[in-house]
Amino acid sequence: MTETTSPGNEHGTPMRSTPLLDPLAPRRRAPVGEAPPGPPSFEEVYAEHFDFAFRTMRRLGVPLPYVDDAVQEVFLVVHRRLGEFEGRAALTTWLYRIVVRVAQHARRSALRKGIADPEDPDTLAIAEADGPHERATRAEGVRLLQRVLGDLDDDKRVVFVLAEYEELSVRDIAAALGENVNTVASRLRAARQSFEQAVARHRALDQWRTR
Repeated sequence: MTETTSPGNEHGTPMRSTPLLDPLAPRRRAPVGEAPPGPPSFEEVYAEHFDFAFRTMRRLGVPLPYVDDAVQEVFLVVHRRLGEFEGRAALTTWLYRIVVRVAQHARRSALRKGIADPEDPDTLAIAEADGPHERATRAEGVRLLQRVLGDLDDDKRVVFVLAEYEELSVRDIAAALGENVNTVASRLRAARQSFEQAVARHRALDQWRTR
């Protein structure tokens, strides 16, 4: 698996190498008959969810130069508020909400400053390929994905990413975003339709350019 190593933060602390587009690892569940584990420590949350936070920033359109600071902001919020977590929702649901809010703020800040997200496959992890042709094909697929996701408005992009890449149910997405279930379901249907239309449009345009 090709990995992208994020640069150190402003304090010089190296960040972890992280696969950006790998599926989220399965959630850990307590075995049947055993009591669920107690609240995790900050170190456990960081170790288990850093990769998710990093790749979700990229999927939600945060430009690469902003990603490290955005991820750092996520875990500053987690560190500050973890003691307030009461377990009424799953920890992952609580964390999704923080990541989405920080990602939206970082993306809007970048847009105000005119900073675009470069479609450079070297900044996006892609599956290991057998040869140059396969790597080029996969890289082009990553470029297309980024362009198509960029065509979705923020609300659609968030529900699409959480449903299609993090495999959350509509109910879980609604809980994470603090939205009505029916609203999320409707938004997801519209996002999927817009995504399919955007894919067709970009492919047609690419074919026209290569004539």
